[in-house]
Parts: sequence; C-alpha cells; structure tokens
Amino acid sequence: MKICPPQRSGQKVFNTDENGFPIIDESLCIGCGLCVRACNFRAIKIARVPAPLEKDLIFRYGPNQFELYRLPLISEGEVTGLVGQNGTGKSTSLKILAGLLRPNFGKYEQSLDWDEILERFRGTTLQNYFEALANKRLRIVYKPQQVDAIPHVVKDSVRNILEKHDERGIMDIIVEELLLNKVLNRKTTELAGGELQKLAIAIALEKNADVYLFDEPSSYLDIRERLRIANIIYNLSSEQKKTVVVAEHDLAMLDYMSDKVCLYYGTPGAFGIVSKPKSAREGINVFLNGYDPAENYLFRDTPIKFHQAVFERPEIGQEIILSYPAMKKKLGDFELIVESGQLTKGEVIGIAGPNAIGKTTFLKLLVGIIRPDEGNYEPPGGIIMSYKPQYLQEFLGDEYWMTVNEKIRSVNPRAMSDPWFKNFVINPFDLEYILDRRLDELSGGELQRVAIATTLARDAEIYVLDEPGAYISAEDRFLVAKAIRELAQRKQCCIVVVEHDILLLDYFSDRIIVFDGQPGIRGQASKPLSLREGMNTFLKYLGITFRRDPETYRPRINKIGSRLDIEQKARGEYYYTRD
Repeated sequence: MKICPPQRSGQKVFNTDENGFPIIDESLCIGCGLCVRACNFRAIKIARVPAPLEKDLIFRYGPNQFELYRLPLISEGEVTGLVGQNGTGKSTSLKILAGLLRPNFGKYEQSLDWDEILERFRGTTLQNYFEALANKRLRIVYKPQQVDAIPHVVKDSVRNILEKHDERGIMDIIVEELLLNKVLNRKTTELAGGELQKLAIAIALEKNADVYLFDEPSSYLDIRERLRIANIIYNLSSEQKKTVVVAEHDLAMLDYMSDKVCLYYGTPGAFGIVSKPKSAREGINVFLNGYDPAENYLFRDTPIKFHQAVFERPEIGQEIILSYPAMKKKLGDFELIVESGQLTKGEVIGIAGPNAIGKTTFLKLLVGIIRPDEGNYEPPGGIIMSYKPQYLQEFLGDEYWMTVNEKIRSVNPRAMSDPWFKNFVINPFDLEYILDRRLDELSGGELQRVAIATTLARDAEIYVLDEPGAYISAEDRFLVAKAIRELAQRKQCCIVVVEHDILLLDYFSDRIIVFDGQPGIRGQASKPLSLREGMNTFLKYLGITFRRDPETYRPRINKIGSRLDIEQKARGEYYYTRD
C-alpha cells in the first residue's frame, strides 16, 4: 500500500485510512506511473520487484527449472565479488564462466555450438571472454563449493596432491601461507572441513591460469584464516594481474578483497538476476538496503541497519541470570582456561576467536554437557537452556526421521501458533515450504535454519548457538541475527553465540567473550567484555582495524598499511574511530 498526504478539497478520494489519508490499492496498480508524477508532495515511489527478463536469459536447466538472467561482467586485474541468496545462480554463473556449463539461452533441450553462443554475445563485454574460451586460449581454474567431496574423489596425501598440481613452483610458499605444514602427511580422508577448504584453495593457487574462480572460499574457516585467504586472493589480481571471481557470503571479507561486486536477486530455486557491477562499497550497501536504485529493483522489504554508534550497556541494575566461576578443562593435549563471568537478562553475548581454541568446549561446559576439571560449576537446576551444537549431525541424532514440523513441535508444541515465532522465524527462514519434509532430506543450509529455529522455539532462559551462520547465505545470516536480537529483547533472556562472521558479531552483540591462545594447544576465554572493549581486543589480536561506512554504518576492514589503519593502530583504536 502507498500513502500520500491528504488531498486538497475538491479532489475525489476513493479510499482513505482512519486518519483521512488516501490509500492507493496495489492490486489495482497497472504501473503507468501517473500517480508518481501527479503527486505534488513526491510521497509516492514505485519500485520494481525482481522478475524474469526474457531478453537477458542466459541459462535454463530444464522445463520449470531454475533460470539465470545475465552474467557478471569481469575484468583482468580485478576481483569481482558475487553476493546474494543461496539458489539465485552464483554457482551456476561460475560454472558457465569456467566452461563447465554452456549458455543455452533457454534452449535446454539442445546443446548449442560455440558459433551460436558467440553470436548471442556479439557486441557485449563478454564477447571476447567467450571467444577465448571457445578457442581454448583461456586457462581457467575453478575452486568448487563442495570441498567435502574431495575425499571421495582423491584419497592421496596432502603433500602428494600439492606436488602433483604445483605448476607455478610455489608449493612451499602456499604451504607456509595457508599453514598446511601439520597436515602434509595426512590423507584427504583424515582432514577436517577447514583443512579441505585450504587444500582446495592451495590447488587452485598452484595452477598457472588466466582466470581464477572461487566458490565460497571462507566456508569452514575462522576469521583469521579468512583474512589470510582474502589477502592471497586480492594479491592474485592486484600483483599478478589475474582475473578473479569470488562468490562469498561473508560480507566483510567480500568487501575487503573485491574491486567490484555483482548482486544476485530473484526467487531462490526459481530464477536469479545478476546486477550490473558496482564498487565493493556501493554493492554491499545496496545489498544491505535491499533496493538497487540503478535498476529500480526492490529485492527485500526491509533494509539491514547497523547502529550509528556503539552503545555501552550500563552494568548496574542488570538482572543476572547465571554466574559461572573460573574454570579449567583439559581434553587430550589441549587445555582451556576460562575467566569467571555473568550472563544477564536481555543481552546477546558474542564469542570470537580462531578455530581449535576452545569455543565449543566452553559452550559445552556452560550447558553442562561436560564438567570442568577445576572450578565448581554445574548449570543451576532451575534454569532452562536451549543449545544448538556446531555440527548438524549432533542436532539430528536419532530423530532424522522426523519432519521439520514434528521436530519443532517436539521442543515446544505451541511454537507454531506463536505470532512472534511465525513472523521472525518461520516466515523469514522460509520454513513453511519444508515443514512436511524429513530432516534427513534437507540440504545443509535448510538443516541449519531448522536447527536454529528449533533452538529458538524452546521456552528457555539461556539460548546457546554454536556457529549459526555456517552453510547459510548472507541474507539468511542477518535474518537469523535479527531473530536473535528480537528474542533477547522480547523474552529478556540471554543468548550466547559463537560466530566467525565479524559483521554478524558487530550486528547482534551487546558484549563479547574473546578467546586467544595457541590453537590446538591452549585457549583462554575472557570474561564478557563491553562491545567496544571486546572488539578492540579481538581486532588487535587479528592485527586489523575497522572503519564505519557513513551510509549503512557497517564495519569495514581497513587495508593493512593504509593511512587509517596506521592512524588507528597508533591510537590503539582498532574498532571504529570515536565520533
């Protein structure tokens, strides 16, 4: 519905609200644009919602299957970032650019030859690219999204694999930069998700190519490793003048490594539209705002907004839900040391730190799954906690046969009839379409959203979520973050969240627990710190500084060695400059 100021006397009003404001019924709108030009107050604006553009159709999988409209425009010596919801065509675009799929322009029943394809691209910026691809003058390397499939394809040791693919003679440098020394003698079947990701990236970097395509390179990696990968990818284009394309859900990393960004919008699983390239800052701001002014597309009803300033919560008067003492826990060769702390009502506590530093161990101590070796602590019997584990197999357990609806109702029979739960969880998470599907039939992203929804559905005083941003798109991550913030305020509960996406930490956290130490050997958890102190401590540990975007107020990572980076480090102000 679109509302104008009251019309002057003598003008005919067909429909008004309770305040006398005329209402334009969208169901009767034919898009002529007359009302926009006729309104003296400029109170009406009509935006298009994404819809298929037949003249721009690039690829269709089959009858009534996914369609991709347009392709990202890429350039030599630049990193082009791709951002958008899962299921809107980012991976399809990369496969087309890699030559794994040929554009069919909707003619899915036949395989087009290169002459016809080149004729369709004639006169466009992609003509030269596809001509070089057709004539095999272009060497392309593609790092796929599903790195967990590597052990099924090759079972050799990491050392042998890297030696086999080292076309550029940089194996030793790559092993050192990606910290792969400790896994060189392991076989792929013995590697964890993050190690498989780094192996896949290392193989891509070792190849001598003209174009490098990376599909979700930050998956399974912690913030420190993501920064390392982002620097390597950026240098690949800036120093070696390679063409690089990266599909990524971590907006801070995408912003940091990209020269330009293409947005993907549409209906996930049905169709996707690729926007024209924008600068990294503009593209991510457009994504957060949900509206592309250049093409007049409204692809999200509400913008994602960050706080203009960092608000410190007054500690006095906050009602404490839980106090925990200083604790120690030893697991094999690893030791975790925890400072004492308190959890209070209505707050979200973010947990930041590298992998293998004890974050998951701390959560399990907090909820009582394991007991500390030192420190007299066990969860108080009168406090109900709801816990989402890091690994989705733990969430599934023996209940893989349940439907989504049955799983949610098993923790709270009234959840599905709760208006808040429907408005902030079921609808934004797109769960209504999968309520009758079994848990073991879901994709990783769908199962993650169900696990988060099930955790938030339980009637509890403390909610504990371990890496809720894994497997899901940037759009879904902020929907999850919004639900977390709303639940903390609505129920005056405490929510503790481990997350590697640094923008999410900034978005939902009131206080932060910072983990440091030596991964795999020793970890130390701080007490809950104020957002400014906690982020400043964590960013100093990472060796990076943040500035704030003047339009969306989102944090942006300063390039290391830049003027702002040097100035903020000299002042000891790693997290935003003070207003």
